[in-house]
Amino acid sequence: QVQLVESGGGLVQAGGSLRLSCAASGRTFSNYYMAWFRQAPGKEREFVHAISWTDGRVYYKDSAAGRFTISRDSAKRMVYLQMNSLKPEDTAVYYCAATSSEGRVLTIRRPDEYDYWGQGTQVTVSS
Repeated sequence: QVQLVESGGGLVQAGGSLRLSCAASGRTFSNYYMAWFRQAPGKEREFVHAISWTDGRVYYKDSAAGRFTISRDSAKRMVYLQMNSLKPEDTAVYYCAATSSEGRVLTIRRPDEYDYWGQGTQVTVSS
């Protein structure tokens, strides 16, 4: 059973930075995609960035491409989201998610394509 545990959220002023971490366990992650989604109050869960565990290819949300960076450390089984120049509109619960690509055609960007989710970590950006 895959387990994902996020950490690193908190309160930060606009313009500040945070690094979110996701610890992955439970199996090997060959052919998996790992992603970060976020959900603000009253809004749908939205894609942020994703990364292929196999080759490190990244998939970006256009509006955050210049400010957020996703990375992984395969040896430590960790996925990170570095967030810079944070804005109040980035305030949300951030979720780590994982899904296998075996036998599937994925957009990578849809929440319903992901089989495993962490519990989420709150990010609050004050103006």
